Amino acid sequence: MQLFSPVSLGSLNLDNRVVMAPLTRLRAEEGGVPGELIALHYAQRATAGLVITEGTFTSAGAQAYAGQPGIETEEQAEGWGRVAADVHDEDGLIVMQLMHAGRVTHPLINSGLTIYAPSATAIEGEVRTPEGAFPYPVPTAATEDDIVRIIDEHVAAARRAVEAGFDGVEVHSANGYLLHQFLSPTSNTRTDAYGGSPEKRARFGAEVITAVAREIGADRVGVRISPERNIQDVFEKDADETRLTYETLVDAIAPLGLAYLSVLHPEPGSELVQDLRHRFGGAIILNNGFTTPTTREEAHSLVNDGLADAVVVGRALLANPDLVRRWREEAELNEPDPKTFYATGATGYTDYPTL
Repeated sequence: MQLFSPVSLGSLNLDNRVVMAPLTRLRAEEGGVPGELIALHYAQRATAGLVITEGTFTSAGAQAYAGQPGIETEEQAEGWGRVAADVHDEDGLIVMQLMHAGRVTHPLINSGLTIYAPSATAIEGEVRTPEGAFPYPVPTAATEDDIVRIIDEHVAAARRAVEAGFDGVEVHSANGYLLHQFLSPTSNTRTDAYGGSPEKRARFGAEVITAVAREIGADRVGVRISPERNIQDVFEKDADETRLTYETLVDAIAPLGLAYLSVLHPEPGSELVQDLRHRFGGAIILNNGFTTPTTREEAHSLVNDGLADAVVVGRALLANPDLVRRWREEAELNEPDPKTFYATGATGYTDYPTL
């Protein structure tokens, strides 16, 4: 296998094995609508084998950040339709990452709606809002009726994404957001059918993924996980319990025939990651960098060593729209500018030069 060779992930037929990571950039227009700037950003990077969008909120209450785009309203769906069309015009593939913030939000961000989490436990620290920094609020523990509604919101969001022209969706179960919150015994202290054991903590995520797969077809659905990430007070420090929890989740979704499982972990060759890959039995895409960018050499090794079917790349693609060409030709790379990661406008977003 070569990094620049084709690969199929379910119904997604990639020209190469470089996948654009879901990168939060906060450039949506009022009402969470993606505009022309977002469309240009993704179209510029369409030579990646697959483009995965930034986390897109499934309902207004699920919004994590000001400037984050959504997929709940017709206006949002129309905006995303333009994004998908522009990527397809460049012969690219694009899937939408569906994201629910859970407790990683504030009433000044999510339209003042109820903040749901597995348990009524707040994140320590402060959240940035349009009116300044405030302590994270104590969330409401979701009832089983709330859980059913949140699953339905994911299903409706997936349907809207496909109807808008997307090639598929990725269910976000990583990085401390709602589905990840259910997986950890520190953020999920429930004692009902959705908490109290690894099997029960994995249930919610498995139900969301299964429902989405049934709605749009499993071969168009990916899932992102980040075991042992320990972020936003979602702690997974007991190795045995963490492994059992993720084994349970993967065992539950493996029979669905999903397009791929995306794993964010600094040690992609670890026993944990490769055990999950074996259990999943389908295509695995790996992201080994979060605090440090993935290099060309690392990407080649992950594919050539048989650890992954494709490699998820973030900052290198952020700063190099033509990264695939640059890596092919071993050309010099642009350096990303962290000051513009979460800013507004084109600077540091659509103005990085190509070769």
